[in-house]
Amino acid sequence: MAVSPPICDFGWKAPAFTLPGTDGTDWSLERIAGPRGTLILFICNHCPYVLRVIDRIAADARLLQAEGIGIAAICANDAQAYPEDSFPRMRDFARDHDLPFLYLHDESQQVARAWGAACTPDFFGFDATLGLQYRGRLDSAGRDPRGPDTRLDLVEAMRTIAATGKGPAEQVPSMGCSIKWKAA
Repeated sequence: MAVSPPICDFGWKAPAFTLPGTDGTDWSLERIAGPRGTLILFICNHCPYVLRVIDRIAADARLLQAEGIGIAAICANDAQAYPEDSFPRMRDFARDHDLPFLYLHDESQQVARAWGAACTPDFFGFDATLGLQYRGRLDSAGRDPRGPDTRLDLVEAMRTIAATGKGPAEQVPSMGCSIKWKAA
C-alpha cells in the first residue's frame, strides 16, 4: 500500500545519529552534512517505488554533491521479515546501483522513528544549519520514466536551499512503500 509522508516542518532539527555504512565506516549526521545543505533519504532494497527511481536518485545525487550537498540514504526496514533489506544485501544494492552516496543501516529503527520516516523513498532536505526545508518528492514523473517536461523537484529544492537557506513553500509529498517496522 502506498504511503506519503507529512508536509515539511520547516526548520525542524533532526536528531543526531551515528549509523554503520555499507562502506564499513560509522557515519554521524554531522560528518555527512555538506557546506551548502544535507539530504537524508530513507530507502530500502526491495521497494518497487525505490527500484523504479534508484538510478534517477543516484544521478540527481551526483549533481547535488558536486554543488556542496552532503547526502546519505538510510535503510530501516525489518530485515528479519524482509531479508532482502539485510545489511549484506544493502552492500550488494549499493554496489549494483553504483550509489554515489553513503548507504546506512538503522537496524534498531530508532533513527527512522525519531525522524518520523514514513515511506521509501522519503526525502529530508536540510539547509546548511541542518534545519529541515524540504520533505517532498523526487520529481514529477513518479514511478514513470522521466520525460522532457519532468520537473526535478528534489534537485530544484536543494539548489534553492543551498542558495537561499529556504525550501519551496509548495511541496508535493513523496510516495512509496511504508517502512517495515519490527513487531512491538
